Amino acid sequence: MVKSMTGFGRCEVSEGDRKMTVEMKSVNHRYLDVVIKMPKKLNYFESAIRSLLKTYIQRGKVDIFITYEDLSESNMALHYNKEIAAEYLKYLKQMAEDFGLDQDVKVGALSRYPEVLVMEEVQDDEEELWKLLEQALKGACEQFVATRVTEGENLKRDLTAKLDELLVHVDYVEERSPQIVAEYRAKLEDKVKELLSDTQIEESRIASEVTIFADKICVDEEIVRLRSHIEHTRATLEEKESVGRKLDFIAQEMNREANTILSKANDLEISNHAIELKTGIEKVREQIQNIE
Repeated sequence: MVKSMTGFGRCEVSEGDRKMTVEMKSVNHRYLDVVIKMPKKLNYFESAIRSLLKTYIQRGKVDIFITYEDLSESNMALHYNKEIAAEYLKYLKQMAEDFGLDQDVKVGALSRYPEVLVMEEVQDDEEELWKLLEQALKGACEQFVATRVTEGENLKRDLTAKLDELLVHVDYVEERSPQIVAEYRAKLEDKVKELLSDTQIEESRIASEVTIFADKICVDEEIVRLRSHIEHTRATLEEKESVGRKLDFIAQEMNREANTILSKANDLEISNHAIELKTGIEKVREQIQNIE
């Protein structure tokens, strides 16, 4: 299954007055690079988040945005700092003794002193919080993968069409190559006849020259390997795992064969088709860069 490296996913999960939202998007990258932006209270789960993501994603630069809302009144509690209150009383008593004053501090007044009574956020149960986060993550990942698969199918169709175009040029080079040798032999014979006039032409010398020429321009091995690489690419597109790196390597090998064909070309038409081959292979490589 071909997957694109670009994708988007979003999932929002609510439970009572709590809501967890996960958004994720990705672009091309050589490896898996995950950047997570989330509230500090969720930092504890970063390792678990990354482990979960690896079951859905193998390559790409992925940005994840996580938001958490708790609208319940139970998330705040009043806390009494007895130690601080005792410190206040101790120093107030000392002040009363130092200056001969009455110690008239009442509970109501003491409670208003800084840090004696404070509102604190109640810590969420980690297990319950992870269940909510995990549900949102899985939902976003499933949508994310679905968009990658859809785009991957489009890439697969485009690549298949480009491979068909490559085969057209390969077929031409394969058909044209023997014709070049025959044309060279005819030109060589005409040239020799012109130079030697009525003198008998040595057939063995002609055959030897033609053989040397044919060997120099022979691209049979390159054609066979190029066809094999094209078919290998087709087969790889049908595999289920991540295939982007493998396809990129095959494309490099195709480009190497096309370069060799171009370097051996001794015919304008073959040169033109070899150039078209290189151009087509480069287009294939560009598309492969988008595959996971």
